[in-house]
Amino acid sequence: MSSSMFRSFSVFNYRVWFIGALVSNVGAWMQSTAQSWVVLTELTDNDPAAMGITMALQFGPPLLLVSLTGWVADRFDRRRLLMITQGAMLLLAIALGVLLLTGVMTLPMMYGFALALGIATAFDNPARQAFVSDIVERENASNAIALNAASFNGARMIGPAVAGIMIVAIGTGWVFIANAFTFLAMAIALLLIRPAELIPRATAPGRSRIAEGFRYVSHRPDLLVVFAMVFLMGAFGMNFPIFASTMALEFGQQADGFGLLSSILAIGSLAGALLAARRDRARIRVVIIATLGFGLASALSVLMPSYWAYAATLVLVGFSVVTTLTTANGYVQTTTDPAVRGRVMALYVAVIMGGTPVGAPIVGWIAGEFGPRMAILVGAAAGFAAFVIGATWMLASGRVHRHETRRFGLSLDHTRPVSIIAPEPVEFSDEAAGTTPIPLTRA
Repeated sequence: MSSSMFRSFSVFNYRVWFIGALVSNVGAWMQSTAQSWVVLTELTDNDPAAMGITMALQFGPPLLLVSLTGWVADRFDRRRLLMITQGAMLLLAIALGVLLLTGVMTLPMMYGFALALGIATAFDNPARQAFVSDIVERENASNAIALNAASFNGARMIGPAVAGIMIVAIGTGWVFIANAFTFLAMAIALLLIRPAELIPRATAPGRSRIAEGFRYVSHRPDLLVVFAMVFLMGAFGMNFPIFASTMALEFGQQADGFGLLSSILAIGSLAGALLAARRDRARIRVVIIATLGFGLASALSVLMPSYWAYAATLVLVGFSVVTTLTTANGYVQTTTDPAVRGRVMALYVAVIMGGTPVGAPIVGWIAGEFGPRMAILVGAAAGFAAFVIGATWMLASGRVHRHETRRFGLSLDHTRPVSIIAPEPVEFSDEAAGTTPIPLTRA
């Protein structure tokens, strides 16, 4: 890999932002791990349904408030807005930590904090999206996205493992306090950024962006199929905090065992992002095949008799789910009319986020009533259902033909992407970063 892989680091503001975001991402994964463990083991008697409700409350506001929060990000100074949202989340982390350390925290209170975190995140995400694209020039936007993806997935390998060790060693409350300190890194980064060097970017109002994106997608059957597959995966297949924590308990593990499972899953996720980047272009057939791979890997994990055997299958699960999402992300970008690409990508991110409030409570209830393995089977079934939708559309669209020379062979027509001269920057949300391939550049 050449130094061009890191060309965005030549921009002072991006260097400062990247360091702050990396530290903040590690803290966010630490808090996410601790929150799941607290709800499951301290505030309830191993009740996964409560985890599902917590996840729904936290992920619901960014979807429901998308029009308002997008307008706010366009209307007000984004740097100051981020200082406010980061400060709010810092205070929430401190409050959570103190309430846990003093033994005052209850499940209804945790629900309230999850909702408050969700509301803060709803305003924070679009501000980040617009602000980071103001930091780098347009020609470096794709490189900055790649580095964001590396930061997001790298933090995902570190944060859960660190949180698990801290929970066992000193208690869950201190994990939230530690996360509060990571917000200071982002606050310092925002203070150090040079406002005079920011690049203003005009954006359309959030309400029209989503509406126009929906109109475009409604006339593209292939995109409707991709969105349906991604929604099923997000709603029922990607509830990993519920799956991993309940399986850790089944195998007699503590919080460190749960954190390690999350980090092992991230290894497969990072590998999937790297390999997706090596393909010359994103193809819908890869999305379809990867959903089948996810279903098979998830079903295989249900059969594992030991902790380490289950952990090994999570590498395959992480690899297949990120292959699905990165390829779907690339397919949507490269086959969408450049004039509406930003709006379609906003809708794509909304579809990913919208699945969690729908599926997490259902999956959590199933895990509580019938056990974690049954909940994972529901996730596997979602993968198989996504595959059936994609494969059925592929056959119905006439893309599959009998091979011209091989008697029992089949050939598949390729989707030809719309010709693109200069790709539009993709939103810099954590959701987009987690599903964006990391391009590898040879020297």
